[in-house]
Amino acid sequence: MAKHIYLKPNERTELEQLIKSGNHAVRTMARARVLLLLDRSEGLTRRLMDVAEAVMVSYTTVHHVKRRYFEGGLENVLQDKHRPGRPPLKMTGEVEAQLIALTCSEAPAGYDRWTLRLLANRLVEMEIVESISHVAVGTTLKKMNLSLGG
Repeated sequence: MAKHIYLKPNERTELEQLIKSGNHAVRTMARARVLLLLDRSEGLTRRLMDVAEAVMVSYTTVHHVKRRYFEGGLENVLQDKHRPGRPPLKMTGEVEAQLIALTCSEAPAGYDRWTLRLLANRLVEMEIVESISHVAVGTTLKKMNLSLGG
């Protein structure tokens, strides 16, 4: 990896306009600030830790921004790549229908009523979904104005 960042005048202008517009994701604007502070084309030198403190991001974030700049330029830094992790479950109408039917059914033996965790576990047991969190079940029920209190 190259040692220092020297932004071209058009890159510097693009970053400054991006920050001034305020119409971008906070993460993107933070990356733009990091690049501007790492830029040595104007004679200023800053340590990575100083940049991290100034932008209020972690040292690791500053290091990754610098690495991404050298790997693919300005666009590589500013584009928001897919973030790691499992993609969110798309709650289909069929899954919602099964969830409603399950919610309206008799609670399992030993329980007075369904809980979100019980519903999530039962959806997986019945192989309606591969996996689902109790939070996703609750969010879906809330969107459909259904309650477990009844």
